[in-house]
Amino acid sequence: MRLPTTDIGPLLELMRDRTSCVLTGAGMSTDSGIPDYRGPDSPPRTPMTYQQFIGDAAFRRHYWARNHLGWRHMDAARPNMGHRALAALERAGVVNGVVTQNVDLLHTKAGSRQVVDLHGTYAQVRCLGCDHRISRATLAERLDAVNPGFADTVTAATGVEVAPDADAVVSETSHFTVVDCNLCGGMLKPDIVYFGESVPKWRVDAAYALVDDADVLVVAGSSLTVMSGLRFVRHAAKDSKPVAILNRGTTRGDDRATLRVHRGTSETLSAVADALI
Repeated sequence: MRLPTTDIGPLLELMRDRTSCVLTGAGMSTDSGIPDYRGPDSPPRTPMTYQQFIGDAAFRRHYWARNHLGWRHMDAARPNMGHRALAALERAGVVNGVVTQNVDLLHTKAGSRQVVDLHGTYAQVRCLGCDHRISRATLAERLDAVNPGFADTVTAATGVEVAPDADAVVSETSHFTVVDCNLCGGMLKPDIVYFGESVPKWRVDAAYALVDDADVLVVAGSSLTVMSGLRFVRHAAKDSKPVAILNRGTTRGDDRATLRVHRGTSETLSAVADALI
């Protein structure tokens, strides 16, 4: 039976005395100051595609200029009570792990140990030529060296509006200089899965393993618009595994949900932790 509700009682009953895997999306991090793409109050945004990034030098320069500002805000973001609740639920054995579509590392910062960062994280950069990886902080030092004063100038002139994938909304970037891999001269790209790019198979397999090892799949803060997340809902439902979706607004997986909870993630997961631990 599918039951849409604003009360968490049915969610508690579904999770009690069972192990849950939790799939999280951008709505999980909005209370940490990171906007989402598709929430009810989100402004229209056009996510960057992989082909845009690799195929257009001007677009790539524009992206790195925005990211040079935005990544610092993501790096400074702190876990909210929903992230901390999931970490506590994992320590208590109620949750076996988290599969997240977010790149913000907030689950790890909150103390969750079993985390599959499905789309990668903002904190690493890799070379598309030799696959060498460096930290985003190391790249920031190199970009600062060739773009002295850029961050301070843009921030002072326009302020900074942060976008969901670790970049910022900046209009004028033609004067920004991009750097390449210092080992092979290849193109550098954030170690994040862009639209039009495939999630690495090993991450997908690790996520399926967590779902398979759990009794319940809980979706928190995701509209399930993209297949990278929806596939786990379909997989659980195919195995007759209960699926609870906690999200404000409809999702693409509602037709496969055992339970729909139309509430915010932070307060709801905190209440779940209080009740089940």
